[in-house]
Amino acid sequence: MGQTADVSAVVWSAAVSLAAWLWLLLFQGWFWRTDVRLPAARDPEAWPDVCVVVPARDEAAVLPASLPSLLAQDYPGRAEVVLVDDGSTDGTGDLARELARRQGGLPLSVVSPGEPPAGWTGKLWAVRHGMELARARDPEYLLLTDADIAHAPDSLRRLVAAARTGGFDLVSQMARLRVESLWERLVVPAFVYFFAQLYPFRRISRPGSRTAAAAGGCVLLRADAAARARIPDAVRQAVIDDVAVARAVGRSGGRIWLGLADGVDSVRPYPRLRDLWRMVSRSAYAQLRHSPLLLAGTVAGLTLVYLVPPAAVAVGVAAGSVPCALLGGAAWLVMAGTYVPMLRYYRQPLWLAPLLPVTAFLYLLMTVDSAVQHRRGRGAAWKGRTYARPETAAEEG
Repeated sequence: MGQTADVSAVVWSAAVSLAAWLWLLLFQGWFWRTDVRLPAARDPEAWPDVCVVVPARDEAAVLPASLPSLLAQDYPGRAEVVLVDDGSTDGTGDLARELARRQGGLPLSVVSPGEPPAGWTGKLWAVRHGMELARARDPEYLLLTDADIAHAPDSLRRLVAAARTGGFDLVSQMARLRVESLWERLVVPAFVYFFAQLYPFRRISRPGSRTAAAAGGCVLLRADAAARARIPDAVRQAVIDDVAVARAVGRSGGRIWLGLADGVDSVRPYPRLRDLWRMVSRSAYAQLRHSPLLLAGTVAGLTLVYLVPPAAVAVGVAAGSVPCALLGGAAWLVMAGTYVPMLRYYRQPLWLAPLLPVTAFLYLLMTVDSAVQHRRGRGAAWKGRTYARPETAAEEG
């Protein structure tokens, strides 16, 4: 009797999981599709001025693969690059100047803001310093991009044309992350897949949408929209700064577009699981607003949606329960099917799709670890800085 009841509970859990996947498939903004790219655009009659702001802290290892791509932008209007050397100890600023001297191209300024004051995350303090310098040039647009992001030669031109044509105040592209090591293959495509599940790209660009997000590696922002939204001051304590910036712009009446990138690539390697673990866990609990209740709900949700299907298949086969195996298998099949487009976008083998429950379990552990680190007072971290007591108001929007 007890074994029958246990199998029955798994059957019901598998049925709920299948229902959840059917809902996600049909009603979560088609999050699993990867065709949201920069919209068709026409060249403006006069190309506006643009200032590119690059916060950089100890980025000497990746700068030779990224900064030359910015300096080499084929942009018809006036553009310049401001690299904010945020207290680097590896010669980032000197290397940037040397790369600019060798490369030529767009003019480069290298500045340093000093240590951030209380109430600021280090990256946003660096961004603020760069934006203040940029505003003295009175550009129409600011391109906020990370030091590990390499841009195709026409990247800036396409971003500006898309923003002008679509009337967007913020245009952001989710950079294609590096996928070379075994752990990168297993974890990285799922990172973007989970992000799109939380923030379906199609919903973001709808006028009046309550869904707002951006990808911090590549954000083109109208200068007047930034001033209206008080960027970055309004989000100075945000650990997940890209989402916070998008929410602030949306609240102030700005229009937002976010999609997957072609020609915008991260060159930062994550060869070991430890590197990827640190990337996710540093901000996972901040995403949950440091709420134990949201953490419990997330763990339960990940378990039901991602872990129950393969477990139900195993239980159904072991106990000879056809309904259990069929329901679990159907949920697992829908799950894997929604992951296939992202694997194709990343040019990865499709046999990774059925392994999504394994990856989801890793993300579950990373999220729990993020909460544990926060409870121990270690908080979120970025480039050697730890924020033990980040206020959540800026992140909640």
